Amino acid sequence: MASKTAQVSAETRTALGSRANKRLRDAGKLPGVIYGHKEAILPVTLPKKEVAGHINHGQHLFDIAIDGKSEKVLIKEVQYDHLGIDLIHVDFARVSLDEKVTLTVSIETKGEPKSDTGVLQQIMNEIEIECLVTDIPDVIKVSVGDMQLDDVIHVKDLKLPQGVVALADEDQIVVQLKEITDSEDAAEADAAEPEVIGKAKEDGDADAEEAK
Repeated sequence: MASKTAQVSAETRTALGSRANKRLRDAGKLPGVIYGHKEAILPVTLPKKEVAGHINHGQHLFDIAIDGKSEKVLIKEVQYDHLGIDLIHVDFARVSLDEKVTLTVSIETKGEPKSDTGVLQQIMNEIEIECLVTDIPDVIKVSVGDMQLDDVIHVKDLKLPQGVVALADEDQIVVQLKEITDSEDAAEADAAEPEVIGKAKEDGDADAEEAK
């Protein structure tokens, strides 16, 4: 499902610099900039709590009302404090509704595998895509309810919304279902045994699991 446009009101920002931005944040406001389409860079002040809420819900496309004029914009960069918690600045790029854009969206799994011995490993939590501004999805969902032990879902297996193209390597693993084993303990035990001179090594090394 394509994300709706978030409606936000903003004001032009005349006081620039770190001190002025701190005063804005202390007052519950959020500094940002709008640029692109060969127009001048426009510093703006936004309602921090409102914008943070939209971003936390995966919103990418905004309709910002400034001085009676509406700007259709896409989030290009979000800055947080040194703890990675508090939102401190947002960059927006002007876009047209018939324009294709490149952006990163989150990947979410849907359902639960019916395996008693397998562990679901999500290797990719987000993916870069290309689509029209009007086709931007909130999130890419991956159905894992039918996965069996040792099943793997690659980028090429994703069911993307119409008009959305994945830019990641098609063979990159998104999720996989692996069995929990004591292979590491067995490998350590084998390593502890003295090697007999002249005895051929066995080809019993355990395969390493994906842990990214």
